[in-house]
Amino acid sequence: MAATPREVFEALVNGIAEHRYAELADLYAEDCVVEVPFALPEPIRMEGRATLAAHFDPARRMPLEISVDNVRVYETADPEFIVAEWDYHIRVSTTGKELTVANVQLMRVRDGKIVFTRDFHNHAALAAAMS
Repeated sequence: MAATPREVFEALVNGIAEHRYAELADLYAEDCVVEVPFALPEPIRMEGRATLAAHFDPARRMPLEISVDNVRVYETADPEFIVAEWDYHIRVSTTGKELTVANVQLMRVRDGKIVFTRDFHNHAALAAAMS
């Protein structure tokens, strides 16, 4: 039986917190689409599992300690679609800087794989902490 959208979401955020970036692309369908409309300097749209794997790869070398908190998953009338909210508590191990980043993600999961997400993360706060 395929994983539910909630289970796939949990695998994604826990994989990020546990620095299992090499495994994350496997959560996505081959033809997935990921949109990050508030990315700076311009919105990002990534298509395909290979693109996601390349996107996650540099994160493996980032000096971040991440924990997940305040997770709320809202199921909808569409069994493939969820809305999730959560906070990442992040510590930059090289500087000791700490921050909390609130997140919202719209996610569609089909046959246990992510086919679409629209991600609302504060990448500017993370970039500032890394500088």
